[in-house]
Amino acid sequence: MAAKEKLEAVLNVALRVPSIMLLDVLYRWDVSSFFQQIQRSSLNNNPLFQYKYLALNMHYVGYILSVVLLTLPRQHLVQLYLYFLTALLLYAGHQISRDYVRSELESGYEGPMYLEPLSMNRFMTALIGQLVVCTLCSCVMKTKQIWLFSAHMLPLLARLCLVPLETIVIINKFAMIFTGLEVLYFLASNLLVPYNLAKSAYRELVQVVEVYGLLALGMSLWNQLVVPVLFMVFWLVLFALQIYSYFSTRDQPASRERLLFLFLTSIAECCSTPYSLLGLVFTVSFVALGVLTLCKFYLQGYRAFMNDPAMNRGMTEGVTLLILAVQTGLIELQVVHRAFLLSIILFIVVASILQSMLEIADPIVLALGASRDKSLWKHFRAVSLCLFLLVFPAYMAYMICQFFHMDFWLLIIISSSILTSLQVLGTLFIYVLFMVEEFRKEPVENMDDVIYYVNGTYRLLEFLVALCVVAYGVSETIFGEWTVMGSMIIFIHSYYNVWLRAQLGWKSFLLRRDAVNKIKSLPTATKDQLEQHNDICAICYQDMKSAIITPCGHFFHAGCLKKWLYVQETCPLCHCQLKNPTQPPGLGAEPNPGAEQNTVQQEATEMLGVEHQEGAGGETVDNVQPVKGLGSLQLDTKGGPANPDDASSSEANQEKITTAGLAEEQEEVVTRDLGSCIQN
Repeated sequence: MAAKEKLEAVLNVALRVPSIMLLDVLYRWDVSSFFQQIQRSSLNNNPLFQYKYLALNMHYVGYILSVVLLTLPRQHLVQLYLYFLTALLLYAGHQISRDYVRSELESGYEGPMYLEPLSMNRFMTALIGQLVVCTLCSCVMKTKQIWLFSAHMLPLLARLCLVPLETIVIINKFAMIFTGLEVLYFLASNLLVPYNLAKSAYRELVQVVEVYGLLALGMSLWNQLVVPVLFMVFWLVLFALQIYSYFSTRDQPASRERLLFLFLTSIAECCSTPYSLLGLVFTVSFVALGVLTLCKFYLQGYRAFMNDPAMNRGMTEGVTLLILAVQTGLIELQVVHRAFLLSIILFIVVASILQSMLEIADPIVLALGASRDKSLWKHFRAVSLCLFLLVFPAYMAYMICQFFHMDFWLLIIISSSILTSLQVLGTLFIYVLFMVEEFRKEPVENMDDVIYYVNGTYRLLEFLVALCVVAYGVSETIFGEWTVMGSMIIFIHSYYNVWLRAQLGWKSFLLRRDAVNKIKSLPTATKDQLEQHNDICAICYQDMKSAIITPCGHFFHAGCLKKWLYVQETCPLCHCQLKNPTQPPGLGAEPNPGAEQNTVQQEATEMLGVEHQEGAGGETVDNVQPVKGLGSLQLDTKGGPANPDDASSSEANQEKITTAGLAEEQEEVVTRDLGSCIQN
């Protein structure tokens, strides 16, 4: 069953590729220049070419037929191709019969065939070919009436009956006419099939639009036609034909530079129409998807597919190629200029792929450095990929500088590669710090500051490059040629890469400054206080040689508490606000008595198994259930002891249970918040 589904999926794509190729050919075909050539040739007197407007209408009819073939359901599409294959087989059968009659006329032998070996060989060859054609037609049309496809065998039967050769020629023409009449009868009997299909398709489309809307209809057609795979296969076929046509006309091998130029020229030839450009876009997207999937598999093995089965879809690179191609008018250029511009666009796309690879590798490498995993093979894979991402973008920038003159525009293009190498340097530096900290068995002081400065330097450079790109684009728009597409791209780039990036950096700076100011305002613990406290830091679980004291009297490392304050401005243990640094340590923040009483009563009720239900009139009634291990201790609907004589023991047990519940909840809160703090 799986093999059948795969075969249907392959047919669904392969059978639609010719329709896109026909659309591509019709787009390339210039009807006006075609008729000008016809007028200068001997075909000008042909009546078929004297009606120019009729041919123009047929040109548009070709577009309509291509779209119909593209959107036809798979079952009908397969049936249509089977009909077309049958027509080709019938044509092949008549071609075999005509060649046989011509060879017999050239030989001039009209006697029995068994007396002439050459005549017998020609007859047997033609007979075998005709039998194969008839059998294939019967199998394709799924019918046992094989005589319907055997009209082209009449000349062979006539030759077997020693009919004169002149008569055999007439019989051959009659066989062709008879087959043509059969085809016309078949077409006439199925004349209303396209109309019925169009009517049913229109009815289904209207129903889908009324129920689900146009967006759902578009997504359904997108998934059924498998548009990305379809256009990718179409472009690969064009590219393969272009490469084959080049090597079939060349005898001597080409040099390395010649092969690079051939590669770029072939790609440029295969993106001269909107259909081939879309094919190149989807091809680049799938190539990017494969590279990013291979990158994650190299780092994590099969765990990459278990943790993230969707992976990175690579659409960013394809969209980048499409935007640059539309903005620069790629398909309107000559082949040489198109290849020149395409080399720059592909450089930008490759730089985007390398940046996506770094986005995949960066958290994995840092997590590997922070963990205690001692697998040398994992560390080797992580470091080797980082070294590749460090060297290859720099090499790309060096090579493009060798081919083009350095100016501000080229600097903007290679800035992405330079920033990728710088970010890899920062990642490797942080990784080395993590490994040094692991070998030292104790935390490195000011580790958080170092990581912040490294990341901040890269983000600042990235912001400056984005700002330079916007400035250059604005200057080109003002003093150069203004376009709507260029203005839209500048606006989008300004919002996402400049404005949002500046907001994020400023917010991070303010959070860090507030955290540093709060840490500086808190008192530092003395040696006597540390000895009296004699405990570890509740955030990093390490011994405290120095600590600061919160207003609520808890001890923490200054660096650990600063990381915590990036997340929220409360104590990690008791969640009291740390906004009042003037309060003496140890007194704690005054909680709300009513809120605390309600919290204690609610937690004690939950520990004792009390369920709240709504009674008649909207009143809340507590459904009291005994808790295992607490004996006969019960509470009434107001939370008091059920037995007044045991009030003292009940209150004591309630206090113990409430304390245990508070301690348990406090431990869960601390664990959750500490995990969030450590991750940040």
